[in-house]
Amino acid sequence: MSKITTKILDQDAAAGLAPLISAHAQERKRGAPRQPDLYYAETLLNDRTAEVLGAFRGDEMAAFATFFDLPETVSGKRVGHVDVLFVGQDFRNNGITKAMIEALVDLGQERNWLELQWNSPSGSQQEKIAQVSGISSTANVRVSVGIHEDFTKVK
Repeated sequence: MSKITTKILDQDAAAGLAPLISAHAQERKRGAPRQPDLYYAETLLNDRTAEVLGAFRGDEMAAFATFFDLPETVSGKRVGHVDVLFVGQDFRNNGITKAMIEALVDLGQERNWLELQWNSPSGSQQEKIAQVSGISSTANVRVSVGIHEDFTKVK
């Protein structure tokens, strides 16, 4: 089995990202399968506020996460905010979700984020967050990567 690698995606990744966005939309909305939209993938990758992290198994893109690096009003620091994390059907249950969360936490440590916020992870994603962070899988999802108390710090 190939190693899982992650990286921030650039414009060149649009062709690999488009089918995953389509699969995510199909899974969320049901109905007829959506066609991969290269233009939308390019637009997302060029967005001035969003960033996209990709996970690869070998040369094939297996997952993506759309996230934001935002100011935190009270502390004057920054926070990461995950909008979507999607793993392609053929790549699930292979450690990719955990690798993506670990990559986001590492990115947060590099950028000195106060915390990594995520409004609505799935149940399996919540479990992976708990594994990575050491906090309860039923906790409100705010994985601390910065200056919070010891019981919420990512180790």
